[in-house]
Amino acid sequence: MRDQKHRSQLGSGNAAERFTAAGLALGVARKKNREQTWPIILEGQRDRIALETLGFVGPFEVLNRGWDLDRFITYLYEQYGTRNSDGGASICLLMDWDRTGGRLQKTLAERLGSLDVKVCHVLRNQLLKALKPETRVVESLKSFFVQLSPFIEQEDPVEFNR
Repeated sequence: MRDQKHRSQLGSGNAAERFTAAGLALGVARKKNREQTWPIILEGQRDRIALETLGFVGPFEVLNRGWDLDRFITYLYEQYGTRNSDGGASICLLMDWDRTGGRLQKTLAERLGSLDVKVCHVLRNQLLKALKPETRVVESLKSFFVQLSPFIEQEDPVEFNR
């Protein structure tokens, strides 16, 4: 009942479905990030702040830290290995879904893949599909807190301080 009420507040058209899909995807990722210390690779500090606003606790690795790409990729390989404990992706790549973010996502995935590091693209792909009309950048997710949080909580019901 609560979900139906919240969905009706999102407006008409497919916006309700899209925000539901985005929120559920974020909830799955938040739970994995929290419970399995699954790292999320981001472009910048504002992206990290946006995910923290949504209740993510890290670990986060920020690409724009003054390192060249080779050093950053080596660090990720050494820090997180090639697979997580259940054999799945050891890291989540979450670059913006604009042109630059797409290039970064592809480059990082190819270079990490050449080291046999398994990466997850699911969260980015789901957010791209669901939220592209509203935004193309991770940092703006915090502005959708009210719309996304009920669905995030549905997948990962945990109290957190904003």
